[in-house]
Amino acid sequence: MSNLQWTVCSFFELSRNQIFDMYHVRQEVFIMEQNCLYQDCDAKDKESHHLMGYEGGVLVAYLRIVNPGISYSEPSIGRVLTKLCSRKKGYGIELMNRGIEFCNATYPSSNIRISAQKYLLNFYNTLGFVEFGEEYLEDNIPHMGMLYTSKK
Repeated sequence: MSNLQWTVCSFFELSRNQIFDMYHVRQEVFIMEQNCLYQDCDAKDKESHHLMGYEGGVLVAYLRIVNPGISYSEPSIGRVLTKLCSRKKGYGIELMNRGIEFCNATYPSSNIRISAQKYLLNFYNTLGFVEFGEEYLEDNIPHMGMLYTSKK
């Protein structure tokens, strides 16, 4: 386990600083680094829990867990990221494992759905996600639907 300081909050439990950190790091990774022009801030943020990993007061790992019935019938994990300067430290694995644990505790017996960037399929496979359906483009990046089957 890393020495990151972890927190998970509903949108309305987030502090102003956490909201700023969340949007800042998402823009940094998804819009600037991946060069995707899209509306990152969306209504799903209010219907989600936000898992945040801080290192030295800096948000370096993040994902959101969208409540069932918003994107899919299952809970879904999305906006998964680690800052460029914090990659290759195992934070992504820890982040996803914590997200899966949260989903299993909050939505017992529910599967978890994700929309994965295709180049990350092996990463998600190692965590227990299995691809389904056809490849599709999302924000000009190849994606696949993936499902994590709950240990009922």
